[in-house]
Amino acid sequence: MKCKSYNLFFETFSNKTRMHIIESLIEGPKSVTEICSITGEEQSQISHNLRKLMECHFIDVERKGKQRIYSLNKDTIIPILKLVETHVHKYCNKECGKK
Repeated sequence: MKCKSYNLFFETFSNKTRMHIIESLIEGPKSVTEICSITGEEQSQISHNLRKLMECHFIDVERKGKQRIYSLNKDTIIPILKLVETHVHKYCNKECGKK
């Protein structure tokens, strides 16, 4: 059923910690330590939310030695974020307090 999948998708985006992680990965791939530093969140909180983002394929992970490096899904999530950015700039400027 599509509704359940859609709900899971939008619930994943609606979580503040997950959005902080996504925002930190927009600039490029990062380790858990780097994500924690940028977001100000504890490692356990970041790790828990990274797992959720991986389950929904919002992010990809690559091993480099003992580190795991996380990046945004280039096929779907990056284009979605670009579309949202376009929408926000075009339609949400007044509501977002931007000029």
